[in-house]
Amino acid sequence: MSRYTGPSWRVSRRLGVSLSGTGKELERRPYAPGDHGRDRHGKMSEYGMQLREKQKLRMMYGMTERQFANLFVRAGKIKEGTHGTNFMILLERRLDNMVYRLGLATTRRQARQLVNHGHITVDGKRVDIPSYEVKVGQVISVRDKSKKLDVILSAVDAVVSRPSYVEFDKDKLEGKLVRLPEREDMNADIDEALIVEYYNK
Repeated sequence: MSRYTGPSWRVSRRLGVSLSGTGKELERRPYAPGDHGRDRHGKMSEYGMQLREKQKLRMMYGMTERQFANLFVRAGKIKEGTHGTNFMILLERRLDNMVYRLGLATTRRQARQLVNHGHITVDGKRVDIPSYEVKVGQVISVRDKSKKLDVILSAVDAVVSRPSYVEFDKDKLEGKLVRLPEREDMNADIDEALIVEYYNK
């Protein structure tokens, strides 16, 4: 299955969660899209809830189904911690997500594009793979040739706050993962237990 590239606001309304992280998608129309979006009040099945939770998290990180499922399997092989939390930590460590968390992009989709186009380096080496797994202490920075890009500078200026597990130097346009995130640091709108149930059927 290919990656979804359609309107993200429509998906946000369908799933009932802000994929951009701003909440703007649900401010004016907090109901599903379509002619009957307001009228859908039926009780969702257990499978339906599990599927919706899985889709929420997958769409949030902009991944294909295969990438998502493979990462879930990897998380299950980590001996410490719970399967669901380990899975979310692996998602957070993706390079495109770290670029977004550092504030170098306003959305994960934009962050993925910056990585794909070679604007980002890790420990001084250019990395153009969005799924690259960032390790604690690695320095993520903007390539010298890209440091004057308006899209990056405006994103950095718009940042209100950053997660406690990252550090960022605005003058150098670089930051790093200082520790692994804990469950309370990550999205509270996600019930990862439902995702574990979905894949373990």
